[in-house]
Amino acid sequence: MKTKSSYFCQSCGYESVKWLGKCPACNQWNTFVEEIIDKSTKTQNVWKTSGGKARVAKAQPIEEVADADIARVLTGDTELDRVLGGGLVPGSVILIGGEPGIGKSTLMLQLALKLKGQKVLYVSGEESESQIKMRATRIQNDINPHCFVLTETATANIFKQIEQVEPDLVIIDSIQTLQSPFIDSTPGSVSQVRECTAELIRYAKESYTPVFLIGHITKDGMIAGPKILEHMVDTVLQFEGDRHHIYRILRSIKNRFGAAAEMGIYAMQGNGLREVANPSEILLSERIEELSGIAISATLEGARPMLIETQALVSPSPYGTPQRSANGFDTKRMNMLLAVLEKRCGFRLNAKDVFLNIAGGIKVEDPAIDLAIMAAIISSHEDIAISSKICFSAEVGLSGEIRAVNRVEQRIAEAEKLGFEQIYIAQGNAKSIDPKKYQIEIIPVGKIDQVFSLLFG
Repeated sequence: MKTKSSYFCQSCGYESVKWLGKCPACNQWNTFVEEIIDKSTKTQNVWKTSGGKARVAKAQPIEEVADADIARVLTGDTELDRVLGGGLVPGSVILIGGEPGIGKSTLMLQLALKLKGQKVLYVSGEESESQIKMRATRIQNDINPHCFVLTETATANIFKQIEQVEPDLVIIDSIQTLQSPFIDSTPGSVSQVRECTAELIRYAKESYTPVFLIGHITKDGMIAGPKILEHMVDTVLQFEGDRHHIYRILRSIKNRFGAAAEMGIYAMQGNGLREVANPSEILLSERIEELSGIAISATLEGARPMLIETQALVSPSPYGTPQRSANGFDTKRMNMLLAVLEKRCGFRLNAKDVFLNIAGGIKVEDPAIDLAIMAAIISSHEDIAISSKICFSAEVGLSGEIRAVNRVEQRIAEAEKLGFEQIYIAQGNAKSIDPKKYQIEIIPVGKIDQVFSLLFG
């Protein structure tokens, strides 16, 4: 029998009958690889519904669709429940990605051991049973007796075990190691990842069993496999952090059942991952004395307010071209803020090296930290310390105006809870809040030069 083959783009999963130098879908070069596909045996999916009867879909008016009152399942992990939007939704498929060694398998194994009274099937294609048991003993003293471990990569054998165990939760570590009998290509290829994910999604939707998929990432930080993989699943989580720091951050990139901007923080310790209930305390360093170049900002990650420390260092450039470097913040946005300081405030920074760091090793995209960053840069430039009892929460525009940010009440309340005495906000935010409700002094400002005159005189 003649074998059939197709060419797939490793970046987006586009299929072509011949090799192409440039993908017409994602415009990436040299991403097509040939994969052998045996579609002759693909008469039905590996997962079968009960009784072997396929469900027949029927169109109906949306008004006649019954409201589904589905109760979420709490995992026992407060940070994970927050990121998922309040717990596990039955039948949902969650994809979690992250760098090697960041703690994805540890997080999922902890989840399997915490769910008391729930049958959990932990499927691993990368470790043996003894290795998993060794790690489970190290991270959890009280092991869940209903946690089942399976080391298998063939989806046909996995579904056989699922029918016998009938788990309440399935964890796959990792999706790139699975292999479907319907695709004649190596595990981890575009077609294998797509087909195995489709089989698991069908199982999850028809059995109302939540499924966790651990995914590898590429050198660019993207989840390995076709981009359609992220579209197929219900939730995409990113587990990130610097392996030289103990803190790990779990972000929600996509969530069909909750907010897509939530964040959970863990501390990696010898006995596993520990939840960090108050991240503001770990993101603020304890300063023995006042130092220049440090400013505190009130930011939001999803629904969680946090106070972070922005650190800046401005020094004369010993070379012809000044250096611009930012850790945890967008370098292009930092260059824009430096241009505003030069144009609107008259600070000459074109011959100075500027280094920026967000303490704690986290990445922040909230524009509300603009004012704190600019204050830290000028504090370092003038070598004048900003009081550790002052924080900032405002966006800065290109004309030097201070712009309002969303949910400023939560930011003010978080700053007040941590003992700050003053907070600088935009005048647009000050119109909608009552300063008498807070013990912290609220200072509304409209222009960037007004902020510097109040801070540095």
